[in-house]
Amino acid sequence: MKIKFNKEIKTTNSYINEEIIKLLINNRKIKNLDDFLNPKSPLDISLKDFDKKYQASFNKVIDLLKKIKKNDQMIVIYTDYDADGITGGAILWETLYLMGFKVMPYVPHRIKEGYGFSIKGIDNIKKQFNPGLIISVDHGITKKKEVLYAKSLGIDVIITDHHLKDDELPKAYAIFHIDKLSGSGVAYYFAKEIFKKMNLKYNDEKLNSNFKTDYLALASIGTVADLVPLIGPSRSIVKFGLKEFLKIKRFGIRQILKQSGISNKEVTTYEIGFIIAPRINALGRLSHGIDALRLLCTNNEKKAEELTKKINDKNKERQDLVMKSLKEAEEIVIKSKNKNKIIILVSEKWHEGIIGLIASKIADEFYRPTLVITRAENNKYKGSARSIPGFDITKFLKSLKKYLIDVGGHPQAAGFSINKKNVSILPTIVGKLENKLIKDSDLEKIVTTDLKIPISKINIELVKNLQKLAPFGIDNNEPTFYSVGEITNISYIGKQSQVVKLLIKEPNKNLNAKDNAIEFIIFRTDNLNRKIVNSQIANIIYTLRINKWKEKEKIQGYISYLECLPGPR
Repeated sequence: MKIKFNKEIKTTNSYINEEIIKLLINNRKIKNLDDFLNPKSPLDISLKDFDKKYQASFNKVIDLLKKIKKNDQMIVIYTDYDADGITGGAILWETLYLMGFKVMPYVPHRIKEGYGFSIKGIDNIKKQFNPGLIISVDHGITKKKEVLYAKSLGIDVIITDHHLKDDELPKAYAIFHIDKLSGSGVAYYFAKEIFKKMNLKYNDEKLNSNFKTDYLALASIGTVADLVPLIGPSRSIVKFGLKEFLKIKRFGIRQILKQSGISNKEVTTYEIGFIIAPRINALGRLSHGIDALRLLCTNNEKKAEELTKKINDKNKERQDLVMKSLKEAEEIVIKSKNKNKIIILVSEKWHEGIIGLIASKIADEFYRPTLVITRAENNKYKGSARSIPGFDITKFLKSLKKYLIDVGGHPQAAGFSINKKNVSILPTIVGKLENKLIKDSDLEKIVTTDLKIPISKINIELVKNLQKLAPFGIDNNEPTFYSVGEITNISYIGKQSQVVKLLIKEPNKNLNAKDNAIEFIIFRTDNLNRKIVNSQIANIIYTLRINKWKEKEKIQGYISYLECLPGPR
């Protein structure tokens, strides 16, 4: 791995905190600083701001909804089973329900029906609800055959999605495809537009409040969970949505916060990405996502408590499954000596709900695009893919579509299905293409940090000022620092000592200096290149946050890479 940095601050430099923040802003190449720091409220953004054509499309939608309501027909919100789809589905279903429509949510079963529209799913919807209209959330943009099938059954289809589209679009009644947003983000603006344009006077006060508070919080969960770039309108959703968690009254969210130990604490993108979203995802991965949607919408506190416990149990099961399966996957890659530029792993037993997590961790650990395939029902196989920067994995898989049943996703993540006979030939096909598409230099992991900085230059005021750039996420990463430090204390946390707490100071500086020694945390220490020992000099890459405990504040660093330097101190 090669470490680069955009700017170096030396011990002799006299930079003040404000100047360091300015360097970080410059690194992000922000064109309009005021818009970035003070984004427009999502309440002041409408669908036509994304594309003027949506105004005409929406007039058609309103006409159809009026007809549906007049004829007392059912609407089904057909949503994806991940955190983005579940939160977006909750927003749209509840909006229509509170406006007086006959409406039901439908979450497909990951194993029995698969991602997005399916013939089986549409048949189930027809049988259970006999709707006049299906509205998708977070899927549908590539499902031409399935949309035509729904129409043949007399069901109109409206698509709301953000995934990569094909050259030819489905022949739906209307399509709202916005790739700058998450699926939940599209659902938020779509639902808000329905509420505003139909003016039905049903639960107006409640819905007005929801779009300012609860629905923004839900959309922020989906946006962060789906790794959508936090710029423009998506940044607006997350920046305003995060503020609502401390005052949210929704029982489901309150129970998730309570049972995960983060009640009455500020929620950031970190808490969403590593605590909240995985719990919402867990049911869709291992069983059925409908209970996750019920949790987000229930008005019964006891029911919320029961559903949250169920979700927590499933999340623990998911963690254990991932840990076991990932260990097996790593052993396969290591035994193969990692010769291929695109890693392909096939298993007969990995749970298809976790193959995306395995692919993500393998791609990150070995720094190669990774396809993970496992056996599904009806002699078919499901695959999940994750990539490295600069290689569009969905575009690559679409180029192989004659070998695949179905494929969809983003440049960095994709899902696909494949017949058994093509699973065995896929490595050969990919092997013939990979050298043409990926250079050896592409596989050298380069980590570019914001600043190389002496530890002695870090202070609590600087760390607090970093929050001016929040929320952090894709295209606005949390500021990263690179330092050379001396390890002065080591302690281990967790049942398997999987977390290490280090005290690190600037080399050759007095440990007792108040502003010098900083506490650092490392997760997953099995990939460190040398055993950590006291008095060792190390290169570290890290982020910085404020740790609050009983009204006391201290700096805490989170290390993403540690390299103990060879030789004596």
